[in-house]
Amino acid sequence: MDSGKSKKQKTRLSVMAKREEKWGLLFVAAPAIGFLIFMLYPIIFAFLTSLTTWNGAKGFQGMMDRFCGFDNYVKLFADKKFWQTLVTTIIYLLGIPIGMIVGLLCAMGMNRKIPGVRVLRTMYYVPVISSLVSVSILWAWVYNYDYGLLNTIIKTLTGLHGPNWLGDEVLIKVSMIIFMVWKGLGTSIILYLAGLQNIPRSYYEAAMVDGASGWQKFKSITLPLLSPVTFYILVTTLIGGFQVFVEVQVMTPNGNGGIGYSAATIVFYLYQKAFESYQLGYASTIAVILAIIIFVITLINFIGQNKWVKTMD
Repeated sequence: MDSGKSKKQKTRLSVMAKREEKWGLLFVAAPAIGFLIFMLYPIIFAFLTSLTTWNGAKGFQGMMDRFCGFDNYVKLFADKKFWQTLVTTIIYLLGIPIGMIVGLLCAMGMNRKIPGVRVLRTMYYVPVISSLVSVSILWAWVYNYDYGLLNTIIKTLTGLHGPNWLGDEVLIKVSMIIFMVWKGLGTSIILYLAGLQNIPRSYYEAAMVDGASGWQKFKSITLPLLSPVTFYILVTTLIGGFQVFVEVQVMTPNGNGGIGYSAATIVFYLYQKAFESYQLGYASTIAVILAIIIFVITLINFIGQNKWVKTMD
């Protein structure tokens, strides 16, 4: 009798296990299918397109009729505009450490019981959730040479007319970096603030008993325990930094990439090749190279994280 009951229980368990397995596979299938359709397929299609001189005509057959091998890659590495936009994109990345430092300082200031701190947190985060196109237009007005807010303030204080922020090859890069730092500051503040509030107060109390100074506590407790947050911000902002486009399209005069193409980024150049010149094959080549650059930099960050990212464990 006991053996019969145990067999029935095993049968019931196996039926339940199979049901759970089916439901598990169903839940896993959704993101897997999404990855195949929206990630893997576009990557493969972009690579195949990069081996052609396709201009979008005649669909897939038209693409195959324009096969050129790796000619686009040879042409790209000799393209001065590609290297110019790549260097400009890297220059814009200088805003990342600036934003992280300012974000950390602001977060430390807001991690105190001061009046209106919640209002401050909200104010700093508003640019993050605002439309990128809208705030880009707003800042283009701020930087305007004739009636912009920035030049109005400079003229009021000094009596001199301010510079042409968006009409100078050097100043336009500085202007873009300032805007990008301002736009992403709220994210850094919120993440660092969450990290600061997650550090146990007992660590600081123990350090105080040992006679540690404020700088020693910051260097030995705060910075190391915030390193996971710093790593996350670094990786995500680097990935985003290589994909700057809207700012250049909206803020440069006539959306042409600035004087002498000085503000154009690699994605802006890709866009022009794809949707203005209809050189979809060449644009796909740029996209493939950009994807490789982002992948390599992200991989280096993940490999090197064990040397400086600390946890409380």
